[in-house]
Amino acid sequence: MSAPALDLLGIGNAIVDVLARADDAFLEARNLTKGAMRLIGAEEAERLYAEMGPGVESSGGSAANTCAVAASLGARVGFLGKVADDQLGRVFAHDIRASGVDYPTRPLPDGAAPTARCLILVTPDGQRTMNTHLGACVHFSAADVDEAVVAAAAITYLEGYLFDPPAAQAAFYAASRAAHRAGRRVALTLSDPFCVQRHRQAFRRFVREEADILFANEAELLSLYETDNIAAAIRLVRGEVALAVLTRSERGSIVLTEEEAHEVPARPVKVVDTTGAGDAYAAGFLAALGRGLPLPECGRWGTLAASEAISHFGARPQADLKALVGAGAGGVSGLLG
Repeated sequence: MSAPALDLLGIGNAIVDVLARADDAFLEARNLTKGAMRLIGAEEAERLYAEMGPGVESSGGSAANTCAVAASLGARVGFLGKVADDQLGRVFAHDIRASGVDYPTRPLPDGAAPTARCLILVTPDGQRTMNTHLGACVHFSAADVDEAVVAAAAITYLEGYLFDPPAAQAAFYAASRAAHRAGRRVALTLSDPFCVQRHRQAFRRFVREEADILFANEAELLSLYETDNIAAAIRLVRGEVALAVLTRSERGSIVLTEEEAHEVPARPVKVVDTTGAGDAYAAGFLAALGRGLPLPECGRWGTLAASEAISHFGARPQADLKALVGAGAGGVSGLLG
């Protein structure tokens, strides 16, 4: 097996994020569930965009955010995801390449579908409510998976949100099988408990048969295994995937293998905006894993990246993450066994 040219290859929805502040009354008036992600049509996207307050626009999408953060930590990163050949598509491509991520995916011809956008409403408690119009993302398929690029990446990281378009599920399997043929690893993030609910059996099969690494928060893991008992969910996931990472917000995270479980404490920080917290955690964890660091240290990198992400408005880093992980103190608070 040749040495990988990339530490990480992300595959996910290529989305332009629009972040704006909103109060609870704004959400209630529009029957929006705080903290959830939902898919919306073009007409509702236009209406909600018009009703939102002043916003910040940048390239986004869960896996794309993870890729950008991992690149800022010094990892060699690529990303595959579909945009249109339109203004927002060009904004996305320029923005993600400027963050240090290789982005080779060919755009969809202009007029076939617009570049996706996610309208993110951030309430005063830091929670983000996401309203996503997938647009060109639904056209991502197995034909967009370059097997040579996948084979060149030590880890291919797949975004659970991309399970919504049917053609993308075939792309997941194409990427996973290309990675495993090349002796590489496949990571999956569950992304959202409602996404898991929509595709539970497909996720269960993919976790069991294809994933080497799984990222999930408690709500996502409970949804995956249809239980309200987190200990039971942990037992199940440890029997199905070699490495699982469970994030628990202010209670830190747990890094799980079949033989061991490491509890990693959270880092106290004032929460401004939770957008991209899980994406940043995965980035820090995978960047450290790519360096061959011990699992507890990978968890510490993830925690530091996530804490930086929630300390400001927007999902992309505003601090020097290399310095942060190098200077950060702390580590593992205990061994669960």
